Amino acid sequence: MTKNALSEPIELPCGVRLKNRFFKSAMTEALADANDDPTHAHETLYRRWSQGGMAVQVTGNVMVDKRYLERPGNVVVENERNIEALRNWASAAKAEGCQIWMQISHPGRQCPIVVNTRPLSPSAEKLRILGLFGKPKAMSHVDIEEAITRYGRTAQIAREAGFDGVQIHGAHGYLISQFLSPITNRRSDEWGGSLEGRARFLRRVYQAVRAAVGPDFPVAIKLNSADFQKGGFTLEESCTVARWLEEAGIDLIELSGGTYEQMSFVNGTPDEPRESTKRREAYFLDYAREVRQAVKVPIVVTGGFRSLPAMEHAIAQDGIDLIGLARPLCVHPDAAAHLLGGSVERIGVNEDGLTIGRGRLGANTRNWLVNLINTVSQVEFYGWQMTRMSRGLPPQTVARNNAIAYFLWYLSRTTWLGLRRKVGR
Repeated sequence: MTKNALSEPIELPCGVRLKNRFFKSAMTEALADANDDPTHAHETLYRRWSQGGMAVQVTGNVMVDKRYLERPGNVVVENERNIEALRNWASAAKAEGCQIWMQISHPGRQCPIVVNTRPLSPSAEKLRILGLFGKPKAMSHVDIEEAITRYGRTAQIAREAGFDGVQIHGAHGYLISQFLSPITNRRSDEWGGSLEGRARFLRRVYQAVRAAVGPDFPVAIKLNSADFQKGGFTLEESCTVARWLEEAGIDLIELSGGTYEQMSFVNGTPDEPRESTKRREAYFLDYAREVRQAVKVPIVVTGGFRSLPAMEHAIAQDGIDLIGLARPLCVHPDAAAHLLGGSVERIGVNEDGLTIGRGRLGANTRNWLVNLINTVSQVEFYGWQMTRMSRGLPPQTVARNNAIAYFLWYLSRTTWLGLRRKVGR
């Protein structure tokens, strides 16, 4: 494979053609106004990314229910009330020939207490992280059917507003992921128990979305390769679910992993093989190889890619179809164009400045509070870069800031946005 092979187009099962193999994965922007609508900041940020040479941009969590958010600042799409703002967002994101897909999501129990003190979940299993999340209510059959309907409605509006596709968020411990995992799904009815029961919610959501957008519109899924928790959703189960979705007509599978309690999508997998630089870059590549054996549908791997050789190897040798980039695009928004043009071979920043507790209490410590601060600070550093670009400012390309400061910024910002939202209503 040559360097230019990353520029080769790929056709999805629905017939839509992507211009190259670079895929901007979803990241939460937290830029919505007090009414949960897109703003000019979304347009500015996504217009900037549209100049970066990627085939597809996927939005951050767009929530299907205003009562339950992943965090304050999420865009919510329940009806056509904010369709003009959505059209402006989509138009800006496509300004330079890049497709824009809306990620549609429900947080389930991963809804902060500043938004809702009693979130929904398949079962009443509480998320215990610093008291930031309330005890969830086990969903009734009515709740489940309503949520399924909401996914379909949001997808329909996305198409009407000019988005080019949708991605169903089925990973990272959000609601669909909660249904899939035996840890969070303790139900004994048709929505729980066996994998078939636990996957029923996802399969019904996909059916609702496909019915809403039609056969010629890309519908993707973000799926955990595993939860990386004892007793959780496994790689073998992920392969089975991928097969079921392929049979149903899914257009693309993005593989990730982890939950809020095991944040592999930020830090890498717990059993990540450190002897290989290539594997250290791509957290989920070993797992993606197994899923590739199970399905033929296009697969995206996101998480850890930094060098051109690793990206080339993943496509040429590992059977991966697209390279997912997220955090690097917050500091190098033109990364895809530069990699395709051959002007750079490596992207990203050194995150050592975003870690507290060196050595024994460093990033691999068993001290849960230090791990939490380290993880949140990394996420929020990149969140701040998105905020800068949304204001028309260049991103900071060196991470020299204090981890604790970013952690406190996250807590204060989340609280302020939550209060603003309540006052705005």
